[in-house]
Amino acid sequence: MSRLTKKKKEALTKYDVEKHYPLNEATEIIKNIANTNFDSTVDIAIRLNVNPTKANEMVRGNVSLPHGLGKDVTVLVLCTPDKEEEAKAAGADHVGLDDYIEKIRGGWTDIDSIITMPSIMGKIGALGKVLGPRGLMPNPKTGTVTLEVGKAVTAIKAGKIDFKVDKTGIIHAAVGKASFDLDKLTENANELIQTIIKLKPAVTKGIYIKSLSISSTMSTSVKVDTKTL
Repeated sequence: MSRLTKKKKEALTKYDVEKHYPLNEATEIIKNIANTNFDSTVDIAIRLNVNPTKANEMVRGNVSLPHGLGKDVTVLVLCTPDKEEEAKAAGADHVGLDDYIEKIRGGWTDIDSIITMPSIMGKIGALGKVLGPRGLMPNPKTGTVTLEVGKAVTAIKAGKIDFKVDKTGIIHAAVGKASFDLDKLTENANELIQTIIKLKPAVTKGIYIKSLSISSTMSTSVKVDTKTL
């Protein structure tokens, strides 16, 4: 059994771990207990009443956070030569094709997002074992497989994030930094939550969001009252 650190023990005195708080209150608590030597990332974990192994219950999509993520997002664009200038002009960090495919095949994944074109997906499919576990595989449903590569780069750089329910039925996603103003952090979190609510599968009956918690890097988590959403 792991022992609580001094910082975590102190954090636990500032709120009731069994209580479910409204989203804005939970977010404020996380801001108050974020105690690291760097600007902590704030994350949300949402447990859904779905079976991800069934195609009609898979929940995935993307959302543009109104206040961004508060970090520089590294974007790789895998495209044909005629699209390279468009990608670079939009701010892509890496642009190319075969050379980068070889780098990825060798294990390189020092990027946050990959954008590509429909005609390129045949080459990228073989990289699934490397990209899949890291959540980097491009997908038309998230807008990362498109002919408008410049537009896609701009959206991701501005705070667009992809999300997908994992095999345990949970969606994990970052919604900003602990240094954000409370209102901005709450608005980012709410934007993600409302987007996920809109994606509720038609076959899902009863409670859709089973539980929701918010935390920051290395902090304890705070439970959110889903009835307030």
